Amino acid sequence: MDADLAALPGEPSAGTGALIVALVVDLDGTLIQTDLLFEAANLFVTRRPLEAPRLAGWLAQGKQHLKSKLAAAITVDAASLPYKEHVIAWLREQRASGRRLVLATASHRSLAESVAAHLGLFDEVLATDGEFNLRGRHKRDLLVRRFGEKQFDYVGDHAIDLEVWRSSRHAYVVTRSSSLVSRVREVADVRAVFPDGGTPFARAVVRALRPHQWVKNLLILVPLLAAHRYWDFESVVAVFMGLVVFGLTASSVYVLNDLVDVMDDRQHVRKRTRPFAAGDLGLHVGWMLWPALLVAAFAVAVLTLPTKFVGVLSAYFVLTFAYSLRLKRVPIIDVLTLASLYTIRIIAGAAAIGVPLSFWLLSFSMFFFLSLAFVKRFSELYDMRASGKSGRIRGRGYVKEDLEVVSAQGTASGYISVLVLALYIQDSHTAELYSRPQLIWLACPILLYWISRAWLIAHRGDMHDDPVVFALRDRISWAIGAGVIGVFALARTLS
Repeated sequence: MDADLAALPGEPSAGTGALIVALVVDLDGTLIQTDLLFEAANLFVTRRPLEAPRLAGWLAQGKQHLKSKLAAAITVDAASLPYKEHVIAWLREQRASGRRLVLATASHRSLAESVAAHLGLFDEVLATDGEFNLRGRHKRDLLVRRFGEKQFDYVGDHAIDLEVWRSSRHAYVVTRSSSLVSRVREVADVRAVFPDGGTPFARAVVRALRPHQWVKNLLILVPLLAAHRYWDFESVVAVFMGLVVFGLTASSVYVLNDLVDVMDDRQHVRKRTRPFAAGDLGLHVGWMLWPALLVAAFAVAVLTLPTKFVGVLSAYFVLTFAYSLRLKRVPIIDVLTLASLYTIRIIAGAAAIGVPLSFWLLSFSMFFFLSLAFVKRFSELYDMRASGKSGRIRGRGYVKEDLEVVSAQGTASGYISVLVLALYIQDSHTAELYSRPQLIWLACPILLYWISRAWLIAHRGDMHDDPVVFALRDRISWAIGAGVIGVFALARTLS
């Protein structure tokens, strides 16, 4: 327990009789890192996207009506919520000392009761029902009627709770905001301040955007390099703008995908630390963030890039949207979609500078990235089998018995991509672009080594669930990438 919570000056000890004063605890933002209203709304929109407009109608009839409708339509898994464990540990100590604990929240009663049942801490649950929204003054009035003025202690996290703290005996504040603590001290006797426990907002937003994943957008450069137009200023500027646009679009898609996957991510050993899964960012922030990023991306694209590029960008977003909502749950279709999304980046690069697409380049890209997509699924299946779990991967359509066939299909796809590269060397157009096209053969064993090594690492259980992230952190992958680039440079410059 934190040092500032180890001793609570003036707190009555067990057996003094003063402990009969109830300890009332807020839920959203206090006990959990998230808000159950936004959790329910997020699940409703992502699971029933065609019914999403109904939320506006329900809200028009009052917030309590919205909460009731959502509670009836959606079940939130209380066990998967991001709890503030340091607060819960303290509450367990209070209960063990004989304290009566009451959960009082603006969340709907059915959701609050599911949390209370999961924790097994509370003697009573007070929550929003069909009559009024249990928030602010409504909560204060109910607690005063239930326990009496200054006859309860209150644990909260928001300025809306000031009215409740004003009528409480002691105040406990869960926050990192010194200004909130100062405001609470003006109206109540603050006995302890619990750290919020979350990641700072700005840092959480940056993490949600996943800027490290923008490296995938470097595929937009491939047509520029393949056409040897890297000295053409207009082409370089167009490709740079394309990188900016795809970076914004990709971040928009990552945020949307995390919102859709938030419940599944909380069950994953690594993904549970993502900002929305961990509760470091509110789900409502995500629903404002991803459309804003998307609008910015299309605005830049329309103003600076060819119409054909805007069309390719539209196709990319539609496909990623379909993947997030449905396609990632359909075996084989999911990996084909992932491979297509990589290949679309190359198509976008060609559209940005107005060069024709290469059949060889598209074929190589499709098979190579299909292999990486299978690596991703293989790693998830491997972790599932190693943990002894059965059934399907959460949020996916695979079962652990698919491990061998996924491995076979993935390695075959990787080797076929190298075969495509070998056939490209014999194409008549290749001789027009390279002085010594036969030198490109050297890239074949280099790529065969990288693909074989990646699958060997995956079979040993040491592969990151995103092979691109693995490659970025792997020195050998960097060396291999430099080697392949060097081979093509030699084939171009040697006479």
